[in-house]
Amino acid sequence: MTTLLETKATFRGADAVCFDVDSTVIKEEGIDELAKFCGVGDAVTEMTRKAMGGTMTFKTALTKRLAIIRPSREQVNKLITDHPPQLTEGIQELVERLQQHNVQIFLISGGFRSIVEHVATQLNIPLSHIFANRLKFYFNGEYAGFDETQLTAESGGKGKVISLLKEKHGLKKVVMIGDGATDMEACPPANAFIGFGGNVTRPQVKENCTWYVSSFHELLQELEKI
Repeated sequence: MTTLLETKATFRGADAVCFDVDSTVIKEEGIDELAKFCGVGDAVTEMTRKAMGGTMTFKTALTKRLAIIRPSREQVNKLITDHPPQLTEGIQELVERLQQHNVQIFLISGGFRSIVEHVATQLNIPLSHIFANRLKFYFNGEYAGFDETQLTAESGGKGKVISLLKEKHGLKKVVMIGDGATDMEACPPANAFIGFGGNVTRPQVKENCTWYVSSFHELLQELEKI
């Protein structure tokens, strides 16, 4: 197991940093917000808790939650317009600082691409650097399921994305930052994992990761040592 000092050194020397989105880059869980917006919030929040705690496979949890919500294209668009995702304090500055150091930034999310694209645009992250799940709709806009071929729809999918990025871009040092079990599982192939508890604390993550931060300002301070 890597030490705290090794994890910090990997972060300072990273070629790429991959961020989870829900409850990390943004303050809320996108699927829970969509469920609330569609009037089925309580049922879906409980299932999200089970999924994040690692007691249910991710694809099973995603399938079950979406079967409850059944969001239409119009509802998804209206959610983004009426309740745009709220960026976590310090993330904008952190992304800017990393980009100034020529670190590539990727967003790897079990959430929905339409919401993540909105976040990426705010942070000046290329849309080609997004890996997230795609909702499918019938021609009349009704819910038609989700694209099950996306790597992010599977358990262990975030790790598969990182392996793909390393191969495609020749990346040597990749850091994963996130709040949940699916993020921690992505290391390896990520060279380091940083647990984030600024919006929600997952005990399983806090107790089992080498470096756990409650604010992005802690990461900004580390970058000042470069």
